[in-house]
Amino acid sequence: MTEKRTDIPLQTLHLFPTLHRLLIDLLHSLTADDWQRPTIARLWTVKDIAAHLLDGDVRGLSISRDGFFGEQPGEISSYTDLVNFLNELNATWTRAARRMSPALLTDLLEHTGTRYIDHLHTLDPFADAVFPVGWAGQDVSPNWFHIAREYTEKFLHQQQIREAVGQQALMTRELFFPFIDTFMYGLPHTYRHVAAPEGTVIRISVTTAIGGDWHLIRKGEGWLLDQTTKEPDASIAIEPGDAWKLFSKGLRPEEARSRVIIAGDATLANTALEMVSVMA
Repeated sequence: MTEKRTDIPLQTLHLFPTLHRLLIDLLHSLTADDWQRPTIARLWTVKDIAAHLLDGDVRGLSISRDGFFGEQPGEISSYTDLVNFLNELNATWTRAARRMSPALLTDLLEHTGTRYIDHLHTLDPFADAVFPVGWAGQDVSPNWFHIAREYTEKFLHQQQIREAVGQQALMTRELFFPFIDTFMYGLPHTYRHVAAPEGTVIRISVTTAIGGDWHLIRKGEGWLLDQTTKEPDASIAIEPGDAWKLFSKGLRPEEARSRVIIAGDATLANTALEMVSVMA
């Protein structure tokens, strides 16, 4: 009998029920004005983001659980083509969902969210995911990374709603650290075109008790996330409230530069500000 592997690098599955419960409680608490508030997602209101979360559940269940792909993207020859296709899917859905009442939208999310969590529990964490994590530069991803990516989606969009209505309950070590830890898997891909001597170390720190340190090390022809005690050649420190926005395109790199602390080689450190850990 083959022993079941338990060495999952990113443990997020156990957090989905907590995140889901917080979302439904949040949506039930919103006023009519809250649903129409603008968000950091620019063209989307609070209601649009809630509709996008519903779309994520619907598409996830349809594709991953039921094997039904619906709309086909046609020829995808670049990352930009894929992003454009996804943006169009998102836009058409949110426009149609504006016909739904907030109460109905909440009811549907309560149902689909639970079903989607149930489905994620059925996936072999080390089997190939139905879609790779493109923002990390992967052509094939294991399910544990796909699940972590889904966690970041649900965390990010709920946090966008919370910021718009003045509630910040997600900014805790339990919920925020797995989110930002997953985002950091995009660093090697972000630095893929940056040349540096073998053994060069870049440290990216997200400050306060809910953050942490990540080390990017030059090895061979690429960069790897790894632990090291070597003094970094470049370091950058960013506050949690800026980090989640910056790495999801809610804060522009040029805006972030005046808000971070850089030491050592500034050119190396500044590249981290270009990381985008969402499909955008």
